[in-house]
Amino acid sequence: MPRYAAFLRAINVGGHVVKMDRLRTLFEEMNLSNVKTVIASGNVLFDSPLKNSAALERKIERQLHMSLGYGVATFLRTAAEMERIAAYEPFPAAVMKQPYHALFVSFLGADLAPAAQRAVLALGSADDVIHVHGHELYWLRRKSFTESPISMAVVERALGMPVTARNVTTVRKIAAACSAGAK
Repeated sequence: MPRYAAFLRAINVGGHVVKMDRLRTLFEEMNLSNVKTVIASGNVLFDSPLKNSAALERKIERQLHMSLGYGVATFLRTAAEMERIAAYEPFPAAVMKQPYHALFVSFLGADLAPAAQRAVLALGSADDVIHVHGHELYWLRRKSFTESPISMAVVERALGMPVTARNVTTVRKIAAACSAGAK
């Protein structure tokens, strides 16, 4: 049975507090099995016999909206996709050797239209290095969030779609847990 990682937007931010045991229960009520939450920021691992990720995303979004009373954009990745994302090196070694604050992986719901990709790449600077690969946007931040003119809202406006971001350390931890749970 396929193993999935769900990255949920708007969980435990902006006043939308959801306890992880409740989130696990909501996923189990959708007949998803082997449900596990990772860090209290809307990361859920589970197994499902459904192989159509897009349909499964819509099902989860509908159920969470009905249960929580607000929209929760959901971004699914398979265990194999998580392994590739965690192993991917978005920037050359020379760029990574320079000091930086954090590297984030933003999960996208679809491939970007050329105009959206140009718009988000245009946000980049020496302090905010951006790279798009598949359904992920990699964002190397040399300074803290408070020191950057770019926010997730700015990125979403440039893309024309919702996204959710995680620190690359969290992504690698989730990828490892996803692979371990898939075996």
